[in-house]
Amino acid sequence: MRGPMVTTIALVVSFALPAVAPADLTPAASRKTAPDFTLTDRKGAPVKLSAYKGRVVLLDFWATWCTGCKAEIPWYVEFQSKYKKNGLSALGVSMDDDGWKSVKPFLQQHKINYPTVIGNWDMGDRFGFSSMPATLLIDRDGRIADLHVGMVDKAAFENEIQTLLKERAKSAAN
Repeated sequence: MRGPMVTTIALVVSFALPAVAPADLTPAASRKTAPDFTLTDRKGAPVKLSAYKGRVVLLDFWATWCTGCKAEIPWYVEFQSKYKKNGLSALGVSMDDDGWKSVKPFLQQHKINYPTVIGNWDMGDRFGFSSMPATLLIDRDGRIADLHVGMVDKAAFENEIQTLLKERAKSAAN
């Protein structure tokens, strides 16, 4: 009889506890400036990370062969649609070794509503990751507020985005 009772209590407790972990953001005073880069999108137009200063940036490093990456992309499309007017800009950096050869067909099959560029593994060293998926949240001052390596928890990640969107840029506060 004890087994079912323990299971029932565990089940009740699991529903009673909050489902979303608290935001795991680096405190604003401790954030480091994100390394800048300029890469080209599929039309050949330059995309410069520092040009997004003043906006919260969801910087997603992904690849067409990465299962976790492909699961997250629809979430990022949703976040881009939902929070763009509030100051969010999603930016995808494909790490596919063959570049646009794999990425262009992928982009044609999937409706991604934010810019995508081709990166390289040196960027992983610069941004602090060595496996994917890897997603950063960059605050309005161009500083890294969080780095997620592996799949994000969608609800917790959205909570972090909402928190960052409420922060004002230091330049705007002065």
